[in-house]
Order: sequence, then structure tokens, then C-alpha cells
Amino acid sequence: MTTYAEYVEQIAKLQSLAEAARQAEINDAIKQIKDLMNLHGVTVADLSSARSAKPAKAKGAVAAQFKNPETGETWTGRGRAPRWLDGKNKEQFRITN
Repeated sequence: MTTYAEYVEQIAKLQSLAEAARQAEINDAIKQIKDLMNLHGVTVADLSSARSAKPAKAKGAVAAQFKNPETGETWTGRGRAPRWLDGKNKEQFRITN
């Protein structure tokens, strides 16, 4: 019967073999990438040029459109209407500038 210590030793050997295989695969991948770059005349600078993703638009705060005069609460007019507007004409509460 195999002991715990023997299993631990086998695990260590397998981890060592796995790491060596990983390094070999990485080295092969790097070589293939370099070969393709040389073949097509691509440089590292070409990889980081303007082909990157467009930056996301910054989302700014939306100004409040409605205000409850009793509490001072505001609502932008987006999303679900607040309870203080239930059953009321929201135009009465529109903020005018």
C-alpha cells in the first residue's frame, strides 16, 4: 500500500514535470510569435499602437429635473418616479432655471 509520504513525493515530482512542460510550451509559443512577427515585419510598437480598444465614454452626473419643495428631495426624471410624485402632476415639481 502506498503511504501518504510517497503520494506527497509523487505530487512534487509531477508538479516539477508540469512546470517544465509549461516552460517548454511558453518557449515554443514565444518562438512562434517572434517568427510570425519577423515574417510580417511587425514590431512591439505596432502591437501597442492605436489598434487598442476605444476608451469608454465617461458617464457624468445627470442634473435633477424635479424637486419636492417640502423635503428638498430631487429626481432626475430617469428611472422609477419617487413616491412623492405618486398621483401628482410631475410638471408642478419641475425645476426651472
